[in-house]
Amino acid sequence: MIDVKLLEKKSDNGSSYYDEYKASLKARGGNESLVDQLLDLNRKRKELIAKAEESKATLNKMSQEIAVMKRKGEDSSELISQMHTLSKEIKDMEVAAATADEQVTQFALQLPNKCHSSVPIGSSADENKIVRTVGTPRAFPFTPLEHNALGETLGNIDFLRAGKVTGARFAYLRGAAAQMERALINFMLDIHTELHGYNEILPPFIVNSKSLTGTGNLPKFKQDLFKLEETDYFLIPTAEVPVTNFLAEELISEELLPASFVAYSPCFRSEAGSHGRDTKGLIRQHQFNKVELMTYAHPAHSHEEHERLTSHAEEILKRLELPYRVAMLCTGDIGFGAAKCYDLEVWLPGQKAYREISSCSNFEDFQARRANIRFRPKGGGKPQFVHTLNGSGLAVGRTLIAIFENYQQEDGTIVVPPALIPYMRGMTVIKPESIKY
Repeated sequence: MIDVKLLEKKSDNGSSYYDEYKASLKARGGNESLVDQLLDLNRKRKELIAKAEESKATLNKMSQEIAVMKRKGEDSSELISQMHTLSKEIKDMEVAAATADEQVTQFALQLPNKCHSSVPIGSSADENKIVRTVGTPRAFPFTPLEHNALGETLGNIDFLRAGKVTGARFAYLRGAAAQMERALINFMLDIHTELHGYNEILPPFIVNSKSLTGTGNLPKFKQDLFKLEETDYFLIPTAEVPVTNFLAEELISEELLPASFVAYSPCFRSEAGSHGRDTKGLIRQHQFNKVELMTYAHPAHSHEEHERLTSHAEEILKRLELPYRVAMLCTGDIGFGAAKCYDLEVWLPGQKAYREISSCSNFEDFQARRANIRFRPKGGGKPQFVHTLNGSGLAVGRTLIAIFENYQQEDGTIVVPPALIPYMRGMTVIKPESIKY
C-alpha cells in the first residue's frame, strides 16, 4: 500500500514522491489522475474530521456554559436543545468521516507499488531486460517432445482421469513422475535450509481475507482466488500469503533482520483471464506445488537481499543443470505489488522457448504497510516498516516439466539429473510405467 502522507508532499521541481509515483504509474500503463483522485478523497476526509473536532470543541464549551447557568439558577433549556442538535450532527459527521476514511483506504488498496528507479520502462514483456543467460540449450539429434506427450507415453501423467474427477487444468502424476515431484520438493527444501540458511516453515493452506489484503491479492485480484463458500476463508494462491503474514500486526526487533523462511505448499489459482493460454500440459494448472522463499529485510539492505534471494532460486536450476535466463521485468510487465522483479526463465526444448519458473520480487514496504509489519530500530526512534521479498525456489511442477523436456532421450525415456538421483532412491532413468489400469 502506498503512503498517502508522502503523496501529499508535492514539489514544484518534479522531484517529490508525488511526482515520482505519478511517473511510475504512467510507466505501468495506469491512469495518473487516480493519484489526484485519492488526494482529493483524503482532503475531504480530513475536512470532515476537522469539522467534527471543531464541533466537539463547541459542544464542550456549551456543556461548560450550561453548568455555569445551572449554578446561577438561569434557564438553560434553549442551550441544552442546541447541544442535543449539535450532538446529533457530530454523530453524523463521525459516520461521514468513517465512511470517507474507508473510501480512502479502499481506493489506496487498488493502486500499485511505485517501481524502483532501476526498473526498465516498457509496455510489455517484450521490453523486459535480459540480465544474464546461464547454460547452453542441448542440441538434440531428434525432435524433442513436449512434457505432456512424454508423460502420456511413459504413462505417468494422466490428464484424462483428472478431467473426469475434477475438470480441466488438473492432472494425476503417477509412479516415477509422482516420485520426482516429491523428490524435487525435498531437494529444494534441503538446499535452501542447509546451504542458504532459510528457516523451514509449513504454513496453513487456507487464509482469511485480511491476510490476502496484506499481500496485495485483495481486493484487486479476487477473481484469481478460490473462496470457500459462506466463510472468510480462501485457498492460498501461493505460500507467500501465509508466510508474509506470519509477522502481521507485529513489531519486531531490528536484530532479527533479515529473517528468511522457506515453505512448501500446494497453490490454488483460478487462472482468471488465462482462457486459451497453456491449455495443454502442466504449465498453467489450477493446483500445483511450489517451494517459496520469503525474507523480511531492513529497508537499507532490501535490494541487496533481493539479489541474494534471486541467486538462491538460481542455485536450484544450476544444480539440476537446466539452461535458464534472468529477466528484469519492465514497468509494463511487473506485478502489482513489486517495486522490482526478476523472472527466472527455464529453457523448454519441446516448446522451443524460455518459460517462467520463478518470480523473485522486492515489495519494499508495500506489503508491510498493508499488513502492519514493523521493526524497532536498535538505536531508538520511531518504528519503521520492514521490506518484504519473495520468490519461487522453485515452482515444482514447472521444474519437473523442464527435466522431462531437457533430459529426454530419443526412445522417450528421461534421464534423472545427477543431483536428484539420491532423492529418487537411486533411479537414473525414468522408463515407461507398467500400468495395468
